[in-house]
Amino acid sequence: MARIEVPMPQMGESIAEGTVSKWLKQVGDSVERDEPILEISTDKVDAEIPAPQSGTLVEVAVEEGETVEVGTIVAFIDTEGGAPAPAAAEEEAEPAGDPAPGSEPAPAAEPASAPAAAAPAAASKDGEPGTAEERLRTRSTPVVRRMAQEHGLNLEEIPGTGHAGRVTKDDVLAFLETKDEAPARPEPAAPASKPTPAPAPAAGAPSDLWTRFYGEVQHPEFPVGQNDRVEPMDKIRRLTADHMVLAKRVAPHVHSFIEVDFSRVDRIRRENKKRWEEQGARVSFTAFVTWACAKVLREFPRVNGTVSGNNLLFRGDVNVGMAVDLDPGLIVPVIHNADDLSLVGIGKKIIDLAERARARQLGPDEIQGATFSITNPGVMGTLVGMPVIPKGTAAILGTGAIEKRPVVVEDPDTGADSIAIRKRSLFSMGYDHRIVDGADASRFLSRLKEVLEEFPEDI
Repeated sequence: MARIEVPMPQMGESIAEGTVSKWLKQVGDSVERDEPILEISTDKVDAEIPAPQSGTLVEVAVEEGETVEVGTIVAFIDTEGGAPAPAAAEEEAEPAGDPAPGSEPAPAAEPASAPAAAAPAAASKDGEPGTAEERLRTRSTPVVRRMAQEHGLNLEEIPGTGHAGRVTKDDVLAFLETKDEAPARPEPAAPASKPTPAPAPAAGAPSDLWTRFYGEVQHPEFPVGQNDRVEPMDKIRRLTADHMVLAKRVAPHVHSFIEVDFSRVDRIRRENKKRWEEQGARVSFTAFVTWACAKVLREFPRVNGTVSGNNLLFRGDVNVGMAVDLDPGLIVPVIHNADDLSLVGIGKKIIDLAERARARQLGPDEIQGATFSITNPGVMGTLVGMPVIPKGTAAILGTGAIEKRPVVVEDPDTGADSIAIRKRSLFSMGYDHRIVDGADASRFLSRLKEVLEEFPEDI
């Protein structure tokens, strides 16, 4: 049997793990090269994973719903079309006895099978269980092993609910909750011949406090009332919840507001709408805002930067993330190098990304790398919002509803005041006070207001 491994793929440089959502093929099924065999989900994107070679799926190492680190082996394919691994293991485990009367003696094994026959012996030598169920029971993902190590747990003591009793991430979390709730009791004394003193921390070794603080989220639980309905979070809601908690932990949020007159932008948009439609483009108000932000961000590197350790990191590109409502859920596709695009180009990009986001067709590179983000609660009529800053960036702009409002305007010739009707919108900007001060934010918003209210006619 020539078995090849199918690893959890790297779906982007910032993605460290993935969840097996669904197996499209079962053990024993034949697969063709590049034929999808499973679906995975990450915190960035969903994707189908193809078979690296043609053959037979002989072992599934990670069950549906399990989350494993990138590089973890999720399945094995026999390129020679052999039997599934569990069946092969059972055949190898049968004791050799005398042949039945009248039967022909079994032929000697071919030399090519020697390495396969040696595998159980090697496993036994290393102290690993021999049966398929025992291997699955003790084998765990890197994520599970790391969690067990951090909490000082022995995986053999944790009941497994995975395939064939395999210990999953949820099993470890459930075990920890039970352990915390159980009353403290004295530990039995260790045998004198096998002392197990707690290891002393190395001098100067950093605590894992900050690693856990910036990387782990535990949501508190509350009593359920008689008329309440409990619904488990889906993947997008769970990841959004975790990301929002971590984002608020990391960045000290401050918000500033400004009101922008869209009368000029509205006129330019109406006058050019037909011409743009002939070019196959729909240029929304958000496209105007994105174009203006991309130009202004070059003038304010702090707003386009982030904090990295004790350093300030100024991004070399202007990549604008655009929040897209999935109803329910939220995803933020990214317009890379937005400052190099024309207004029409940005308009086309926004429509394309939004449509493919709702169809779950975005690639990993299209949902990461943002240096600044824009969210538009105003499209639902919201007057103004106070958005959360995505991790790894310094600011996010929230645009409110664009509505007609009575405002006081001054005649440029006479200086006389009058009341006029103008299309206006409130903008809010959330920014990380570690790198962006209030004056920086005010200057950025004032410049953005200037660009939008004096938008070039020949765009």
